[in-house]
Amino acid sequence: MADVRRPFRQNLYDLDLPTLQALLESWGEAPYRARQLWEWLYIHLADRFEQMSNLPRSLREKLAAETAIGAPERIASQLSRSGETRKDLLRLADGETIEVVLMHYDQRHTACISSQAGCPLGCRFCATGQSGFQRDLSAGEIVAQALHVARQLQATGKRLSNVVMMGMGEPLLNYDAALTAIRRLIDPQGFRLGQRHVTLSTAGIVPGIDRLADEGLQITLAVSLHAATDDLRDQLLPINRRYPLDALFAACYRYCARGGRRISFEWALIDGVNDSPQQAQALAARLQGITAHVNLIPLNPTPAYPGQPSSPQAVQAFSAVLERLHVPHTVRTRRGIEIEAGCGQLRRQSPRPGAPLQKD
Repeated sequence: MADVRRPFRQNLYDLDLPTLQALLESWGEAPYRARQLWEWLYIHLADRFEQMSNLPRSLREKLAAETAIGAPERIASQLSRSGETRKDLLRLADGETIEVVLMHYDQRHTACISSQAGCPLGCRFCATGQSGFQRDLSAGEIVAQALHVARQLQATGKRLSNVVMMGMGEPLLNYDAALTAIRRLIDPQGFRLGQRHVTLSTAGIVPGIDRLADEGLQITLAVSLHAATDDLRDQLLPINRRYPLDALFAACYRYCARGGRRISFEWALIDGVNDSPQQAQALAARLQGITAHVNLIPLNPTPAYPGQPSSPQAVQAFSAVLERLHVPHTVRTRRGIEIEAGCGQLRRQSPRPGAPLQKD
């Protein structure tokens, strides 16, 4: 039987501007055409070549034949009752699926994007970790998620203001692609997202934190901590056995010393597990000498983990300890609980890569 598969086409989101210019010049196009195409991709957010009205038809046809605008296909969506949170399940070119979440906060519109399909870390309370690891995403596949959300907002006269790489996967285990994607999004000649409006989250990959400290970026580093003693963190985040708390906090000290940026520490409050005053005291002790802010978030439950969110009384008591010990912190409101907005929760319902849940 003849092979009828579609021939490979280069994802334009995987190309930087010099590479894009070299490609078009190899086709006999003037150098300025690459800049025009770049602006269509990252400023005008075009997802079809026919939208690119100032490009010659012959060039548009050549692009359509040999390249692709790597906008993923939305195959399922869930919208919270308040309308403040929307989760989309996206299908990539190879049929793999990832998640992206849009959250509205007054004047801020935040995209939570993924860096891997699945995750290799196996954090006990995380739906993504429970589903295993499939593959790294390319830089273009990471960027495409933010542009997907930006198009949704553009249709309502709004602009994407913040990006948090807190979705599926561990960004510092897909370091080169994650950093390339961030630089693409903050490019002042492209999408123009402010550096301080970008957050990268890690479960504590020490070599990656040290590399990030030398990048000269003004983005926010968020560390998913969730426990301040090794015995408990070993249970919740297995990566702690490789990079225990002493090593992790030493890297955090180095990060602050090199870049002068505050670190956010994320803490999912789990009833009867990590919400005791003793854990709060241990956390405060760990943070001595680090410019830090703690985000306390009651757990988003997942079916494969029996833990439940801490009670309001336990949250208040934990917060009171941090307040007394002068630890800057915020108790965050859980978003999208009824649509399972925690990363990996929509994707795990799909019985196989690419199988739709509910068609838009």
